[in-house]
Amino acid sequence: MRILALDASTDVCAVALGAAGHWRERAEKAGQRHSEMLLPMVRALLDDASLDLRDLDGIAFGAGPGSFTGLRIACGVAQGLALGAGLPLIGIATLEAMAQASYDRHGSERVIAALDARMQEVYIAAYQHEGHGWRATIEPVVTLPREAPIPPGGSWSAAGNGFAIYPVLGERFGTAVTACDATILPTATAIGVLALSRFAAGEGVAARDAAPLYVRHHVALTRAERAAGLSL
Repeated sequence: MRILALDASTDVCAVALGAAGHWRERAEKAGQRHSEMLLPMVRALLDDASLDLRDLDGIAFGAGPGSFTGLRIACGVAQGLALGAGLPLIGIATLEAMAQASYDRHGSERVIAALDARMQEVYIAAYQHEGHGWRATIEPVVTLPREAPIPPGGSWSAAGNGFAIYPVLGERFGTAVTACDATILPTATAIGVLALSRFAAGEGVAARDAAPLYVRHHVALTRAERAAGLSL
């Protein structure tokens, strides 16, 4: 089974192409240029592999949480590609992809993933590795760092820039966190790895049924919030 995976949930624009055990990935800092970069990166990756979209079995995308604009771009591009090629889609939670990235990099099996959500908040979730997948012990939420939910007992690995930007987050978990890699972000390869088993289980949906996972439903700033320098 070959799939394409996309992510634009952070300031990195990433695409991956592959199957179990073999992935090609392109990732670049995009700033606000995801809409310009994503399709050319997909085309370049397919050309490198001498493949066409119709040679694939499905498309996965980072559904969220993350940048509202980035999530809409990734979902919209994935929908357009899937519709044109008649492929199923799967949206993968970005925080779960971070847990997978931590597992791939460090072998972490109990992961608290935290992304900066701006507005002095974090997106956070906790996952435990079971069998060939992950079980969420805390589903993705948006919260003030000092009020982050604490997962059940035992030691945990921390992943994500939320821990670097808000040191109080690490203090909140105390000795429950035994390792931290604040450089981990959702990767297109991790999204692809997670999507493979779900496609194999028949969990793909039609392009029209795919949707981002926003978590926070505050999608616009007031004038006062913009004047204060806040951003979503």
